[in-house]
Amino acid sequence: MTYQWNIRRLTAVEQETQQQLERELNISSAAARMLVVRGIQTADEARAFIRPSLDKLHDPFLMKDMDKAVERLHQAITQGEKILIYGDYDVDGTTAVAVMYRFLQKLASNLSPLTFNLDYYIPDRYTEGYGVSTQGIDYAAAQGCGLIITLDCGIKAVEKVAYAKSKGIDVIVCDHHTPGDELPAAVAVLNMKRNDCPYPYKDLSGCGVGFKLAQAYTQRYNLPFENLVPLLQLLAMSIASDIVPITGENRILAHFGIQQLNKAPFTGLSAILSVASIEDKKLTINDLVYKIGPRINACGRMKSGRAAVELLLTDDPDFARQQAEEVNQHNEDRRDCDTETTKEALAQLQEDPAFAERRSTVVYAPHWHKGVVGIVASRLTETYYRPTIVLTAGEDGIISGSARSVGGFDIYTAIDSCSDLLTNFGGHKFAAGLSMHIKDLPEFQERFEQYVASHIQEHQLQPTLDIEAELQLGDITKQFYNVLRHLEPFGPGNPRPLFVSRRLINHRDTRAVGKEREHLRLDVTDRMNAITGIAFGRADMAEYIQNGNTVDICYELNENTFNHHTTIQMMVQDIQPCSTN
Repeated sequence: MTYQWNIRRLTAVEQETQQQLERELNISSAAARMLVVRGIQTADEARAFIRPSLDKLHDPFLMKDMDKAVERLHQAITQGEKILIYGDYDVDGTTAVAVMYRFLQKLASNLSPLTFNLDYYIPDRYTEGYGVSTQGIDYAAAQGCGLIITLDCGIKAVEKVAYAKSKGIDVIVCDHHTPGDELPAAVAVLNMKRNDCPYPYKDLSGCGVGFKLAQAYTQRYNLPFENLVPLLQLLAMSIASDIVPITGENRILAHFGIQQLNKAPFTGLSAILSVASIEDKKLTINDLVYKIGPRINACGRMKSGRAAVELLLTDDPDFARQQAEEVNQHNEDRRDCDTETTKEALAQLQEDPAFAERRSTVVYAPHWHKGVVGIVASRLTETYYRPTIVLTAGEDGIISGSARSVGGFDIYTAIDSCSDLLTNFGGHKFAAGLSMHIKDLPEFQERFEQYVASHIQEHQLQPTLDIEAELQLGDITKQFYNVLRHLEPFGPGNPRPLFVSRRLINHRDTRAVGKEREHLRLDVTDRMNAITGIAFGRADMAEYIQNGNTVDICYELNENTFNHHTTIQMMVQDIQPCSTN
């Protein structure tokens, strides 16, 4: 893939701020620049950013309907009702269920002899689909539940909430997805994206909305906030895996959640760390995204999200170990399945003579596994870099699938433009789910392509590497890396900084490495300082660099420990030959 390098240039005012921060904080110019790029203007703002505080969380009662939700929850608790916690089958939904269940379970243990009953429900991806289902409501009625709390779903469940009401069941909706034109007639609808909601931070995960309900209840009834702190490890997983911005309140919640994971992980999470072989390392947001999250997600993709909740809730080490092994196997099966499906989808596109002229990708095969279509959509966007939808067959002539976007293009709005052809859809700007009758697929493909072609900008069709700064290798010191580390956790809204260093040449030992010698181990210098690095899949550049040619390298920085010796190394994102070679 050919990348466009977009190097961030500071304005004159930003340059003055950089110099001021450099003096007041006694940090390097390059470190001060990273703070300025993140919108920080004063030394106090820098300190607050580097040292997040739970005291800076917003008042949960700023969220519309929060007072109603707390009142109805308290009624259920004090009157001994049975409460059903209902969540989606992905990481966000299952962690949200675990947070609410653990919160209420602890509440119940402290209220003796006053008791209430708890249960949870995760819909089956294949027989029920996304969101609140009739089957789930029937289960609640059969179990005698008087209250359902939906988490990471429910904002569009107008008919289902009405159905629950007809069964004598009240519903509290906790969701973060974009609302439709009509809100469900629930006792309370907690969603900061409601047009009438004044809550100041709009990017909470579904688990985050559930956490705010727990925070509000704790605040209203003068319970110790410390009871909520262990739950932040689950919330951090949802923030990392659901690709919400790690800014503002999410940054605070993720920071302390990762801290909890490193200090005192729940039994089930400890077991996942073990099967992922990362139990002895200091965890970062990347470990949540690439190691823990996919294993939790695999349950709902390959079998049942309920297995994930069981693992997140257990305090039994033997059960946790057994369940973690099963979850790990689901993840292995998922990998095999998405690899094969991606191959088939790519082949389908290559056989389509009209594909080269399109601005969008829509593919369908009836036999594809519903649990991996979202992953395959991501793989296709990585290959062709276009708004992408991958669909597979369901029941009764309904097909469904997942959408992924590129370059800031709003794929939710694009899908919404074809809503009259859909039986259901939901999501946000970067990712969505949808379903339709198979007969409507050709028209949907045509209209979706027309919308994308007329609205997408050319620059959105080429992947861009947003580079924070050009560095001399001498800038990469331990002090500089320490400032970099304090900018974590990284993610959307606070991306891991990319840097570029120019006119680098081979130092001693640049060479191809890996089983198939497909990767590149770099050892380069700017003639004053040297650094090592790894460029995955770029062994094609080995001979070029070994022959003394100069290159520009775009990279992230991380620490590499080998034989108890830790160094700072490049994690290379792109290499370009110097034009003056």
